[in-house]
Amino acid sequence: MPEDSMPSTREGSSQFVPGRDAQSDDIELSAILGTVWRGRYLVCLIAALAVLAAGYYAYILAEPRFRSTAVVILQTRQDPIVDLQGVVGGLTGETVEVNSEVEVLRARGLMERVVDRLDLTNDAEFNAALRPESWLDRAVAMAGFSLGFGVDRRPPLPSRERDATVSALLERVTIQNVPNSLVFDVTAETDNAEKSALLADTIVELYILNQLEVKFEATEQAKVWLADRVADLQRELELAEASVSAFNATTDLVSVEALRGLDRQLKEQRDRIAGLEVSRAQTQAQLVLLRSAGTRADRAAATGDAQLTNMLTQAGMDAAAGRAFDARFRQLSNQVELEGVRLGQQISILQAAEATLQEQIERQSEDLITLQQLTREAEATRLLYEYFLTRLKETSAQQGIQQADSRILSDAVVPISAATPRKSLILGMSGVVGLMIGVGLVLSREAAKRGFRSARDIETVTGLDVLGQIPRIPARTRKRTLAYLSDKPNSMAAEAVRNLRTSLLLSTFDGQPQVIVLASALPGEGKTTNAVALAQNIGTMGRKVLFIEADIRRRILDQYLDEVPDQGIVSVLSGETPLDVAIYKSANLKADVLAADKSTSDPTDLFSSEPFDALIRTLRNRYDSIIIDTPPVLIVPDARIIAQSADTVLFTVKWETTSREQVEDGLDMFRRGKAKIGGVILSQIDTRRMKRSGGAYGAYASGYYAN
Repeated sequence: MPEDSMPSTREGSSQFVPGRDAQSDDIELSAILGTVWRGRYLVCLIAALAVLAAGYYAYILAEPRFRSTAVVILQTRQDPIVDLQGVVGGLTGETVEVNSEVEVLRARGLMERVVDRLDLTNDAEFNAALRPESWLDRAVAMAGFSLGFGVDRRPPLPSRERDATVSALLERVTIQNVPNSLVFDVTAETDNAEKSALLADTIVELYILNQLEVKFEATEQAKVWLADRVADLQRELELAEASVSAFNATTDLVSVEALRGLDRQLKEQRDRIAGLEVSRAQTQAQLVLLRSAGTRADRAAATGDAQLTNMLTQAGMDAAAGRAFDARFRQLSNQVELEGVRLGQQISILQAAEATLQEQIERQSEDLITLQQLTREAEATRLLYEYFLTRLKETSAQQGIQQADSRILSDAVVPISAATPRKSLILGMSGVVGLMIGVGLVLSREAAKRGFRSARDIETVTGLDVLGQIPRIPARTRKRTLAYLSDKPNSMAAEAVRNLRTSLLLSTFDGQPQVIVLASALPGEGKTTNAVALAQNIGTMGRKVLFIEADIRRRILDQYLDEVPDQGIVSVLSGETPLDVAIYKSANLKADVLAADKSTSDPTDLFSSEPFDALIRTLRNRYDSIIIDTPPVLIVPDARIIAQSADTVLFTVKWETTSREQVEDGLDMFRRGKAKIGGVILSQIDTRRMKRSGGAYGAYASGYYAN
């Protein structure tokens, strides 16, 4: 198959595996449970150690602590003894005020009063300076002295000692507001039951007393301030009333009614002036008309006088009548002119009177405004004076009847048993934590392992079949390996090699592979042992087998066989030694052997040469099976070159050691070289550990083997 069309076998690939995606969750869960079950002894050990440590702490190290609680409730509605307005109001019960009261209960000022009341500075539980020096303190002091750091052993100042005592008290006191209520729980925790109850009751008592003192001080301050203010207002009132009296004494009697009368007079005067102005205008117009009349007829018409009209007819006929007409006309004209003068004089007199009246009104208005302002100031001062005087009397009456904003709902009760340590809870929690730590450690250790533990893991990652699972052969030396397999044909190792042989011969559909290359990613994975054991096992079938040691860089075959000749495959390829001379028969391998010998040439060039291909073709005609042991593929390229001439490649993976990346990289090298990879061998399996994990060599398999 071409390289670019081969399925990816890397971790995390999205390749679909039929029947696996639907069960992936179950597989993952079963794998996790299986891992935890394999490490159950470690998990139980860690849990037991955690319980023992917790028991030692709970029953030996931990100091018993007693807890007592006093309950306080805020009073948002208080019925006053006297129905007087208070200087200091009560609480409304809002969230801000409730939180504020919690902080008041936690305040250092209140705790300082508790320390003074109960003399806690002389209590070693709260004053660390009174405790005897522990071995840890001495060790720290000695370490500091040895390092050149001086330790101040002078006693602390009284103020600092008191502050430290208050801080210690705050650490042992808990203030908590009951949700959706105005109730506070004041809890004290000490090493003595009676002390805890006394401490909680004292805090509550001083808290309520502090409320009363605050109200009393506020009332006293208000009383002093009100007394001073009343005295000041009294003086201001006296001055204001004196100003009103002095103003009344220096001015005429002024009132609103008098000003209204003057206003009416002023209006009447202006109406008369307006009427006279109209009359004078009419008179002046009549006078102009009379003066503009040229004929006697016009004059008679202008005057409108009946007598003059009667005289008009005879005036034209008689001179005396004419003179009488003219005299009458002059008389009427003079009367009109005199009437105009008289009206002008009356208007001037009335206007002068109007100005005088206007001036009088303005002056009295200003006086009235001034009087009203002085009167209002005096009245306002009087009202303030009366109000503050009333408040002063009320405050004086309230001074002895103030009520606290809180009351004690229940006193603290002396506890019968210690609140801490909660031994059963500590033991239970430590057991759970120990189990969690143990499980986490087992899973972490499992996750840190990059090797393979089962054939399924290899097949899932590589996509190749596992043809054999070879356990560790219990031979002391490599030379005892073949002897062990021969002497114990029914052993677990012999059966595993036999199973590998069977899987190999059945691995292809186009006939049994003849040239078989055994490879691995790294040294020490059991590849050579598997190759030697496979050659021996195939030889027991009566087949003609040749074992070729192609790892000419290391040449370790002499560690398995005796009397390995010096001439080998290098001598054959170079033509120095004939093939029949270089091949020898081993006494315990049951196969012919073509060993490796020293070479000054590059092994890569040697296996890439035409002589090597010709050698393989020759050997195919002489042997039924050819087993070639190659060097690690990730170290040198020899195995990839040799695999070009092979029918199949068996890739060896060391159990729980070879990482997935190394296996994938090694297989990718063979795939890029178009090598035929027949399968994988899981080698050097620890049967005991695999038995605990439920692998192929489980508890049921032990009855079938004779080791």
